[in-house]
Amino acid sequence: MAKIIIHEADKRGHANHGWLDAWHSFSFASWYDPTKVNFGMLRVLNDDTVAGGTGFGKHPHDNMEIVTVVLEGALEHKDSMGNTESIHVDEVQAMSAGTGITHSEYNHNKDEKVRLFQIWIFPEKQNVKPQYNQAYFKKEDRINKLQTIASPITNTDAGLKINQQAWIYRTALEEGKTITVTPHNTNNGLYLLLVEGNVTIMDKELNRRDAIGVYDTDAVEIKATNNSEVLIIEVPMH
Repeated sequence: MAKIIIHEADKRGHANHGWLDAWHSFSFASWYDPTKVNFGMLRVLNDDTVAGGTGFGKHPHDNMEIVTVVLEGALEHKDSMGNTESIHVDEVQAMSAGTGITHSEYNHNKDEKVRLFQIWIFPEKQNVKPQYNQAYFKKEDRINKLQTIASPITNTDAGLKINQQAWIYRTALEEGKTITVTPHNTNNGLYLLLVEGNVTIMDKELNRRDAIGVYDTDAVEIKATNNSEVLIIEVPMH
């Protein structure tokens, strides 16, 4: 029988630092909830708004798969591998921190905020060589269908490659449309965050920024009550 976890939007962790307004689906920084430490191999899902002319200074990461999805504005990334890139709307960045990197993330546009999701997934293998990739994903390619934005480095599926048996999708469902998501194996669970709109998943009604985790199931159906966007993260549960 399917197991379900509901994470309501207003029960996420919240920290407003002025320059950064952050909502945490899982325990992060000074916010700790023992019931929300992770969902399988999914460790972090942050919903961040970065004010104009501000950003995250240089900081280190290691042994973590980090995926950034920009919803509004542009975020500049600089890292110790020599990458200097701007990530724009509908672009996704995937970084395997591996043996260790440092990077900074900054909003150089003083008149426009940046809104983004940042996802951290525990890696399948420790201490790999750090890697960086970035790509643009057209919105029209996710209307009423799944758009794969990240997938395991060990297979040929679409999306940026990450060091874990995990897949990340986006879908933009029109009112009344239904889509089914099938995990790749019985050990994987699905964590679905409603970005915008209203949907029904596993007979549960979700509103903007609500999330549901589902595991021990063969498939999950999403039905859009109105025009909606959903971020879907499939990860091993153990």
